[in-house]
Amino acid sequence: MIAICLNCNRLNNIPKNKLKNKPNCGNCKNPIYSGQPINVSGIQLTRAIEKTDELLVVDFWATWCGPCKTFAPTFKQVTTQLEPKARFIKIETEKEQVISTKHNIRSIPTLAIFKDGKEIERISGSLSAPDFINWVNQYT
Repeated sequence: MIAICLNCNRLNNIPKNKLKNKPNCGNCKNPIYSGQPINVSGIQLTRAIEKTDELLVVDFWATWCGPCKTFAPTFKQVTTQLEPKARFIKIETEKEQVISTKHNIRSIPTLAIFKDGKEIERISGSLSAPDFINWVNQYT
């Protein structure tokens, strides 16, 4: 599987059977997966979508959004449970307006799943942890 190191932006080829071993980046030696959601820039998200074959689960959110704040602990909990089956990414829409516009984000929170360079699913609004896990597991 091709995974991106979000510390140094290098691509890493990781055998699927090695994912549970907490692989490190071949370049910077930092862990590829942290068990935590990752805040990224629009450029980093675009590169991850275009260059990896990871399942990317993206939370488009804003600091002023009450439902976004309420959903944040659920997103973090599910990240801890499901990574590395998927990479969990957060995009702050106020800071990353270009990427938010590119992906036609009209309401927040919006959750989107990307695989092999394409968006494959989207939900606007927050979910309970069990519903979120079930939603993501449909694509893992």
